[in-house]
Formats: sequence, structure tokens, C-alpha cells
Amino acid sequence: MNAASVLKNLEEKGIKLALAESLTGGLVCSELVSQPGASNVVLGSVVAYETGLKSTVLGVSPELLAQVGAIDPEVAIRMAEGVRSRFSLQLLLATDLVLGVSTTGVAGPESQDGKPVGLVYIAVSGPRGEKVWEEQFSGTRQEIREQTVSKVFEHIGEYLGL
Repeated sequence: MNAASVLKNLEEKGIKLALAESLTGGLVCSELVSQPGASNVVLGSVVAYETGLKSTVLGVSPELLAQVGAIDPEVAIRMAEGVRSRFSLQLLLATDLVLGVSTTGVAGPESQDGKPVGLVYIAVSGPRGEKVWEEQFSGTRQEIREQTVSKVFEHIGEYLGL
């Protein structure tokens, strides 16, 4: 699944997309908005690269972040839920019409918080509940980020049952 097919499938289902990106730094949103018709689906993206923003902007519990750090499956889920609920509320959209997607991980070149380079969590929050995937990528910093973007589209497809 690629950006164009994700957009097409979401539009057909009447679902909007809200993104919370950390290690991808906006690459997921950039890839999506490079496609014609993206404005019919993409609401926007929050790049919460600094850990504190995951709490203040996305609503991830500061206690959770202090306990497990920023690279954790539960943090990924909370990021996806946070961006979904905040965008829905701000735009007065029913949450069952919005899919929240998040990325958090270690792009390298050094480990972070005891987590290895290439460890990535991708989460989706939507009308079917929450789902998180753990990935272990290898390569350069940029390659890890690009592999994450590709997996995001694949996992959105899985979540939607495509």
C-alpha cells in the first residue's frame, strides 16, 4: 500500500486522517500531501519530536513518559489517540470519522533511552480501537525514517482490513 492508495481508501470510507509524528518528522504527512486530492482526507500532522510535546500537545501522560520514555508501544497508542481526539474536537468532527496515526522510535545514529537504533512503534487509533506495531529497521538514519513511512501506509491498510 502506498500514499495514493491509502488516501483513496480513506476517502471512499469517509474517514479523515490525523498524524502525530516523532522520528519521521513530518515525512508521512509530506508523502501524503504530495498526492492530488490529499486535502479531502488529511487533516494535518503534529511533529512532536521533543518528548515534552508528546505530553503538552498530544496529551500523553507525563507519568507514562517518565516511566517508559518516548519510545514505547503505549506512548505510540496515546499519541495516536491524542491527535485523533484533539483534531476531532477542534474541527467538530465525530471521532469515528477520524483515524489517528503515530510514529515514535530511534532513527539513530545512537540508541536513545536504552532503545536500539531502528526500533520503531507505529500506532493507529480509530473506530475499530487501537493497534500498535513494533518494527526493527536497519540502515542509515534516513533509511530508517523512509522504511517507517512505508510501513505506516502498510499498517493503515491492515487496520482498514485491506
